[in-house]
Amino acid sequence: MHIYEVLRRPLLTEKTVRQRELANQYAFEIDRRANRHQVKEAVEAVFPNVTVTNVRIVNMPAKHKRSLRRQVVRHNAEKGLRNTGPGGSIQVFEGI
Repeated sequence: MHIYEVLRRPLLTEKTVRQRELANQYAFEIDRRANRHQVKEAVEAVFPNVTVTNVRIVNMPAKHKRSLRRQVVRHNAEKGLRNTGPGGSIQVFEGI
């Protein structure tokens, strides 16, 4: 799996912004097939000034919602990542 397929997008919520400021932890949406080692390699390759010390992955199940026509719409399942890198910062998150 290519490193740019592993990381999909950064997650920006109130909780992730607070964790970034207090504990230097960042959150990404990652591919469901990715494991911890692939995620660590991808983050360190994309952001060269960051050293990943810990990777925690959370599996988020798919959500079912009803549309106007009473059809059930299934949203894709996601996998979230929280990693800790002391001393380094990820520029995608800075200045937002």
